[in-house]
Amino acid sequence: MAVLDGIKPRVVFKYFEEICNIPHGSGNTKAISDYLVSFAKDRGLKYIQDELNNVIIFKPGTEGYENSQPVILQGHIDMVCEKTSDSTIDFEKDGLELIVKDNVITANKTTLGGDDGIAVAYTLAILADEGNISHPPIEAVFTVDEEVGMLGAVALDCSPLKAKTMINIDSEDEGILLVSCAGGVSVICHLPFELEDASGMTFYEVKVNNATGGHSGVEIIKESANATKVLARVLYAISEKVDYRLVSISGGLKDNAIPREATAIIAVAEDARKEISSVVVELDKIVKAEYHGTDKEIFLTVHKSDAMENVMTEKSTRKIVNTIYNMPNGIMKMSQDIDNLVQTSLNVGITKTLEHEVICSFAVRSSVESEKKELVSRLTSIMNLCGGSVEIQGDYPGWEYKADSRLRDVMIKAYKRQYGSSPKIEAIHAGLECGIFSGKIPGLDCVSFGPQMDDIHTPSESLYIDSVERTWEYLIKVLEMLK
Repeated sequence: MAVLDGIKPRVVFKYFEEICNIPHGSGNTKAISDYLVSFAKDRGLKYIQDELNNVIIFKPGTEGYENSQPVILQGHIDMVCEKTSDSTIDFEKDGLELIVKDNVITANKTTLGGDDGIAVAYTLAILADEGNISHPPIEAVFTVDEEVGMLGAVALDCSPLKAKTMINIDSEDEGILLVSCAGGVSVICHLPFELEDASGMTFYEVKVNNATGGHSGVEIIKESANATKVLARVLYAISEKVDYRLVSISGGLKDNAIPREATAIIAVAEDARKEISSVVVELDKIVKAEYHGTDKEIFLTVHKSDAMENVMTEKSTRKIVNTIYNMPNGIMKMSQDIDNLVQTSLNVGITKTLEHEVICSFAVRSSVESEKKELVSRLTSIMNLCGGSVEIQGDYPGWEYKADSRLRDVMIKAYKRQYGSSPKIEAIHAGLECGIFSGKIPGLDCVSFGPQMDDIHTPSESLYIDSVERTWEYLIKVLEMLK
């Protein structure tokens, strides 16, 4: 029996569970794309599937809405694949193990993919409906690889779309309508190094464990610990006490997720466990005190490690450690126009050691294009100083506030009818595909919303059942009012 069987709204959770049973991490979307195509074929709906696995499904308006202006329902079909260190899931092959407790749905030791599986489930439920829901013609747009630079939306041919109104279902706070978002870009910093023989050396693993993590846009305002930056701080402190060589450094899995863990392997010519442990113990206390409000479970460890054949040279060790330690990270500027809105930030999300280089991948975000470009220039300047280089990927525009919006007016009115109060109208310091589509479809009127989710992009991700039901009823009401 399905785990979500019997939970209302049943049709929504039926499709959500089917989605969760299909592996659909970023870059692994063929199976779920084909699932959507089969869905359309089974119902005789017109569809388009492109080479990247983006899918568009068309459904005519219901009785009385045949000649209404079409509406785009839009969400992405990829998810962030994060898991705890003891999880055995293979995200390439395995579905998620769903858990229901009281009013909350989670996945066992992994991300849930409510971001953005719930959008797909809502949209499929509307496409599958046979006359119970009144709506204009629907253009359902399912994009791929949103979580790694909105690559699907960037490449999508929008010429088949006739709608000038778009409802994006990729928000995680019930009661908030998003009407503007930051632009962003991924900056991959390449730090080359040289190696030397490691004969006779003793090796240690230094690790930052159990930082809170979270979405590098939405949750950057919490100023929680970035495990990679904490590790660089530890490594620098050790270098002031012990002469060591760096073997490797790694942290994080996605540039749009704040790293929860980071690990370095270092080597010393003589046994220096006492000195290294002393630094780690002292910094463990300091880090716990500094992040007591955001990262209650964070802790540092040091253990002996297996021997390696080669280590970085003294010069390369100093260059790598000092560069990562000094790289900017976190909030750079708050908005002067909107209270509590981060205007510009960056997050070092992925750090890994390859054969002859360390790479650090940053998610740079800003609602001010010039500030986004300045941060890219600053990272480029740092790389120039240390003999490295940068690679730019996935540059996407922000989404500007639209002063005159029929959709926003309808959604506010529908919200008041259902909830008896007004929704919050906000901008967000994260990338939304609304920016991409607004750039491709002149005059596009769009709003983003969604049910309540917590801790997205982490293994603690939670989706609230009652919020899914209320938001479903709200979506139906909005479509009904868009005649």
